[in-house]
Amino acid sequence: MKQQIALFIRSVINSYSVLFFSQNRVLGIILLLVSFFNPVAGLAGLACVVLSLLIARLLKFSDDNLQMGIYSFNSLLLGIAFGSFYQVNRLFVIWLVFACIMVVVAAIIFSQRLGKIGLPMLSLPFILVFWLVLLATHSIFNTGLQQKNSYLLEEIYNGSGNIAGIEEALATHLPKLVGLFFRSLSAVLFQHNIIAGMLIAIGLLIHSRISFCLLVIGFMVACGFNYFTNTYPEGISYYHLGVNVMMTTVAIGSFFTIPSMRSYLLGILCIPVVFILINAFAGFMSVHLLPIFSLPFCVINISLLYFLMLRKNPGKLQLATVQHYSPERNLYQFLNHQDRLNDLKYLKLNLPFMGFWTVSQGYNGAVTHKGEWGRALDFVIRDDEHNTYQYPGTLPEHFYCYNKPVLACGDGLVEQVVNHVEDNAIGHINLKENWGNTVVIRHATGLYSKVSHLKKSSIKVKAGDIVKQGDLLGLCGNSGRSPEPHLHFQLQTTPYIGSKTMAYPLAYYFSRHDNKNSLESYEIPAEGTLLSNPEINQSVKKAFNLEPGYTAQLISENGRVENWEVFKDALGQLYLYSKNTGAVAYFINNGTLFYFTSYYGDKRSLLYYFYLAAYKVIFSDAESIVANDQLPLQLTGRKPLLWLQDLVAPFYRFIHINYQSNCQLQKNSLIIEAKQYQEIAGKKTQIIEATVNVDQDSLQAFSITINGENIKARWGTENT
Repeated sequence: MKQQIALFIRSVINSYSVLFFSQNRVLGIILLLVSFFNPVAGLAGLACVVLSLLIARLLKFSDDNLQMGIYSFNSLLLGIAFGSFYQVNRLFVIWLVFACIMVVVAAIIFSQRLGKIGLPMLSLPFILVFWLVLLATHSIFNTGLQQKNSYLLEEIYNGSGNIAGIEEALATHLPKLVGLFFRSLSAVLFQHNIIAGMLIAIGLLIHSRISFCLLVIGFMVACGFNYFTNTYPEGISYYHLGVNVMMTTVAIGSFFTIPSMRSYLLGILCIPVVFILINAFAGFMSVHLLPIFSLPFCVINISLLYFLMLRKNPGKLQLATVQHYSPERNLYQFLNHQDRLNDLKYLKLNLPFMGFWTVSQGYNGAVTHKGEWGRALDFVIRDDEHNTYQYPGTLPEHFYCYNKPVLACGDGLVEQVVNHVEDNAIGHINLKENWGNTVVIRHATGLYSKVSHLKKSSIKVKAGDIVKQGDLLGLCGNSGRSPEPHLHFQLQTTPYIGSKTMAYPLAYYFSRHDNKNSLESYEIPAEGTLLSNPEINQSVKKAFNLEPGYTAQLISENGRVENWEVFKDALGQLYLYSKNTGAVAYFINNGTLFYFTSYYGDKRSLLYYFYLAAYKVIFSDAESIVANDQLPLQLTGRKPLLWLQDLVAPFYRFIHINYQSNCQLQKNSLIIEAKQYQEIAGKKTQIIEATVNVDQDSLQAFSITINGENIKARWGTENT
C-alpha cells in the first residue's frame, strides 16, 4: 500500500514537471507550489491531476504513462486555466469535472494515435477541450460559468506587452528584459508573476542546464527579432513569448533532438515561424473570441518532428529516439551508445577460419581488389619470417594455409556452391573460373558472405543447407584466380557469385602487435594485420550467461539482501531487475563479451555497484587482453564540474569516464579486475577499483571501492 501511495504521489509530481519535458522531482514540486500563487487555479489544477490519474488507473491504462504524467498534464493545464478564467460558483466544480473527463479521454486517444507514428500530443487535448468550454460559455445558452476580468486574460487574448500588476515595485528594480523573462516563464502556469518565474527558473536550472540555456537563447533571439522587425511595437506578449517561443526553442533544440550546434540553430530558426503562426492563428481565432493558447507551439513541434522523421539519413541532426526526459542524459547516452552499441547496428560476423592469419590484401588493394569489387579481404598464414610457405614452395601443399578449415562467418542459409574447379599449380591462375570453388551464405536480407579459392571437392555443404557460425564449409585451396593458396572473403548484397562487394565490419577479433593481442570490435582489418577469432574462456562465458528467468540473491557484507531477476523487454533487450530497489540495468551478451548498456534507478542499489564493476567483460583470460570502454558522463561524481560540462556539452566535452577490465586466473578461480578513470581536460584520476569473482562456471562475488567506501557482496545459494 505504501508503495502504491508513493507511486501515485510521484505521478502527481511528474504531471507538473512534464510541462517542461522533465521528470525531475524538485522542478515538479516547485511548479506545484508556484501554481498555488493563484490558490483557486492551483487547487483546481491539483484536483484535475488527481481525478485524471484515478480515471486512467481505474480504466487500466498504461502504468508507465500514468507514472510519467503523460495522461494528466493536460488535465493540470485545464484546471489551472479554469481557475484563472472563471470565478468560483456552484457550477464551476461540475463543469470542471466533466471537462477534466473530456481531457482525459482526448489525451489517451491523442497519445495512442499520434504515438503510433512517433509523434507527441503535447497540449492539444487541453486546447481543444478548453476551446469547447469557452465556446459553450459564449453561446446563447447559460452554462453558469462567469469569466473573470484580469490582466492575464487581456494578455492572452490581446497580446499586450505592458508590465503591470502587484509586482510593479519588484519590476522597477529589475531590468525590463529580466522581468519579462521571468513573467514569460510564469505564463506556462497562466501567471504573470516575477517571483513565480524566478522559482521556475531555479527548478529548470536544477533540472537541465541545456534547457535553461535554450530558454534564455530563445528569449533573447525573439526579443532581438521583434526589435528588428517591429512585429509587436508595444513588445511581445509574455504569454506567447514563454509558452510558444521559448518552449519551442527548448523542445526543438534539446528534447525532441539530441542537443548539438545544429539543434540549437534549428530551435532559433523556428522563432520567426512561431511569430507567423501566432499572428495567423490569432487573427483566425479572434472571430470566435478564442485565444490560441499554445497552438503555435504544438503545430510547429509536431510538424517539424514529422518532417525530420521522413529523412532517410538523419545525418548529424539526430532525433531523440529514446527519451530520458533530460537533455543532458539524452545527449550523454546517445554519445555513449553511438560508440558502443554496434551489436544492435550490425549482424555479428566472425573471421572465417581458426588460428592466426594475416590480411595479405585489404580493401581497395593493389592487386585484384579494385573498383566495385574492392571491398574484400584476402587471408594467408605466415611464419615468423613472414613467409607463406615451407621450402621449396613449389606445391600448394607447401603453403601454410592450404588444406586449413574454412568456417561460416555467421548463421545463415547456403545459397551457392561451386566445388569442381581444379587447384592451380603455383604461379598459375584460372581466369575462366575466376572465383574458383566458392560458398555463398545468406545471413539476412541484403547481406551475403562469400568465401572463394577453396580446394576442389573439399566443400562440406550444399545449397539449401542451414549453417551455424563456426561450422566447417570446406578447406582453403588454390582454385580460380589464385597464383598461390589464400582465402578470399567478402560481403555482398546479392547471392550471386561475382556480385559487387560491400563494406561491412567484422564483429570481434584479436589483432597481434609486438606479440601482444588486442581486441578489435566492429572494425575492418587493414592490410598486413595479424588476426584471429577471440579465445573464449568457457567458464567466464557460462558465468555471464544471464538468460530470462535467471534469479540471484545478493548479500552484502553488512547483511543487506537484494533479489535480482533477468527479463526481456518488448524490443527483445535483456535487463537485470532488482526486486528490492526497483533498479534496472540493461545488458548485452554476444558470446564474446558481456557489457551493460544503461542503468536506471537507485544509485545505492547493489545492482548499480555491479553495473559499475562489470561494465564490460571479455570472455577471455589471455594475458594482454584488456576491455576498454567509456561510461556516460552523467555518472561523474563531481556535480559542480558536471554542471559546467552540461552548459557546453552540445559543443565540447572536456570530461571523460574511462573503464578497463581484464580477466586473470588466480588460485584455480577467475578474477575480473576493473578500474574506472575520470579524465578532466587531459588529467586522469582513478575513481573506482573493482573485482568480480568467477568460480565453477558461475558468479560468486564482487567488490568495489568508490568514493573511499568499499562495498562487497556475494551471490547467495538461490542462484538459478
